[in-house]
Amino acid sequence: MNETNSKKQELSSAQREELLSTLKSRFEKNMNRHQGLEWPEVQAKLKANPEKLWSLNAMEITGGEPDVVGYDKEMDEYIFYDCAAESPKDRRSLCYDHEALQSRKENKPENNAVDMAAAMGIEILAEEQYRELQKLGNFDTKTSSWVKTAPDIRKLGGALFCDRRYNTVFVYHNGAESYYASRGFRGLLRV
Repeated sequence: MNETNSKKQELSSAQREELLSTLKSRFEKNMNRHQGLEWPEVQAKLKANPEKLWSLNAMEITGGEPDVVGYDKEMDEYIFYDCAAESPKDRRSLCYDHEALQSRKENKPENNAVDMAAAMGIEILAEEQYRELQKLGNFDTKTSSWVKTAPDIRKLGGALFCDRRYNTVFVYHNGAESYYASRGFRGLLRV
């Protein structure tokens, strides 16, 4: 997956400050998601990586409500996931990937999850990461989210998605070319 957006994107100083304020507020309101982590260290890392701020802003403006969910000591990276209660609003009605989009003869959606994530400089959550997110709260109780799909499944035309119903996380399959108003994708970003 594309680690950073190929065009070096940066936010204006006003956009940066507004985003940092939003992220700080969310961080402080949801300490259960990142116990033992402190905002000043996260903020310093963000300010040192303006291209990551651009990606976080893309997550934010599409309805993802990104928040810190962990820290990888080995890589010295903070991990952000989309933490909106439901699949991000402006990332729904997407088929899984470019191949699936091209396979549709009519009624094509505007985009696909894999390409949109790459353009934002983020990764789509894998099933294991989706399950980790669900330990932090109840997400996708009315929507569903595409998750990274193994090449063996994709070669056969399928793709996986997850949701939470009946207090349980479910993994399903669908044709990768399908799209629904209630299905989007959740992303992750390492900073």
